[in-house]
Amino acid sequence: MNGRVDEAGRALLTLTIHTPDQSARKLDVWVDTAFDGELVVSRHIIQELGLAQSAAVEATLADGTKVVLETFACVLEWFEARQTVEVVANEGRLPLLGIGLLKDRKLTVDYRLRTLELN
Repeated sequence: MNGRVDEAGRALLTLTIHTPDQSARKLDVWVDTAFDGELVVSRHIIQELGLAQSAAVEATLADGTKVVLETFACVLEWFEARQTVEVVANEGRLPLLGIGLLKDRKLTVDYRLRTLELN
């Protein structure tokens, strides 16, 4: 899977998300190796996709604050297979892909060439 590094230095991948009605949508995600979950997406996009809430989880933010976050079930294309993942809702502008999906993968980011490769 190949991605890119944008002008701001963000390592980005494009994922295909499947909605409950089986339509597909492309979504650019920022690879965030400090996030130990799978995927974070804004509430606005979650509503557009029509994802159903699956649970709420307690999380500890980088500053140590504990919060409860809503999660939603989502199906995405992941290395030529469909995989169900838990999406955390937030108010951010860019979706985040965390290490929950990077485990057992090799991530290479070349900032000079502005490329990203995930195997």
